[in-house]
Amino acid sequence: MAEQIPPAWRQEVPSDGNDVQADARGNGRTAHGDMPNPSTNSSPAGGRPESADAPLRGGDGGSEGWRGAAARRQAYAAIDLGTNNCRLLIARPSGENFIVVDAFSRVVRLGEGLAQTGRLSQQAMDRALSALQICSDKLRRRNVHLARSVATEACRRAENGYDFIDRVKRETGIVLDIISAREEARLAVLGCHILLEPGIGPAMIFDIGGGSTELVLIESGPTVPRILDWKSVPWGVVSLTETCGPEGDGLPARVARYAEMRRLVAESFADFAERIGPARESATLEHELRLLGTSGTVTTLASLHLELPQYDRRAVDGLNVPAEAMRDISTRLSSMSPEERRELPCIGRERADLVVAGCAILETILDLWPAARLGVADRGIREGILRSLMAGGSTSARIGAALRARQGGTA
Repeated sequence: MAEQIPPAWRQEVPSDGNDVQADARGNGRTAHGDMPNPSTNSSPAGGRPESADAPLRGGDGGSEGWRGAAARRQAYAAIDLGTNNCRLLIARPSGENFIVVDAFSRVVRLGEGLAQTGRLSQQAMDRALSALQICSDKLRRRNVHLARSVATEACRRAENGYDFIDRVKRETGIVLDIISAREEARLAVLGCHILLEPGIGPAMIFDIGGGSTELVLIESGPTVPRILDWKSVPWGVVSLTETCGPEGDGLPARVARYAEMRRLVAESFADFAERIGPARESATLEHELRLLGTSGTVTTLASLHLELPQYDRRAVDGLNVPAEAMRDISTRLSSMSPEERRELPCIGRERADLVVAGCAILETILDLWPAARLGVADRGIREGILRSLMAGGSTSARIGAALRARQGGTA
């Protein structure tokens, strides 16, 4: 059994907008470390050390006077245990921004087999625990002031989800909070909304995960967006892939499977599409539609659009790609065999079988919200958690209150 993590940072943080207080402002553009994409190039053996103390373009990484030298040394941490990935981000406040001091990402496929059995498998739980032990060790070595660790759709759906959470606490000391779909949407918006194209009128932000997809209709505000409506559906790259079964041999089988994926996702979006119809139509008449996505799917497709030899977060995070280019890439990937996809840069073996489901979800979102360009964000829940902790909850509480007010979008 691993040594229990010191209580100084092992704190359970209330969800749904009621965050623990911390002294830092969360508005303004965030400065992140220069991190490779955790969704496409994670090491299957030991994860990848993601570079630290390097502010990302778009953040000033500037003045640090908010509480003196002691406060500057304090670090905050966020763990996001999803259906496919386990991700850690540790950062220090830097003025109104933050600078990453340590990070980790590994593909764990916690939700593997969940669609068929309704339970987390022993092998999947062991993989996730191995990754969480690395996170525990990193947290122990850093001067972490406050942390929040969350689990999402796989643990929400699994019959043994809470048993797994108890095991994680016993063996690593990490207290995982199984958050609601609403909370997941809130954190994703909080983490990436600053990359949305400037403009007037409603915009859509979405997060394609391993076990679910969240869509949030927002209207830009002076600091944080105003939530107009939202929806979470139980289709992510893992759950949709497993539900639709093996790809089959030959192009006709692959085309038919992709069409079935598109149909399932479109049906799950139907009520949301109807609700947001008036906003979409009025926005189309008066302004250009704006769309921002955060997920391994959009960052992978953006990398293919740029023809990168390997993933480069600096080139992708904040990029705007023509929507038709993303559709063309999706169509091409869906017609390829798994062996052909594995040979493509920035996909590789780990994502070759999952990226088609991501393409099906993405194309359906483009049908739902036909923007001319798609904004790409390599940031999301982890960054949302950090901003929430450093902001003392004031920013995130406003987003959480807006989501609670929209009862039509419950999962």
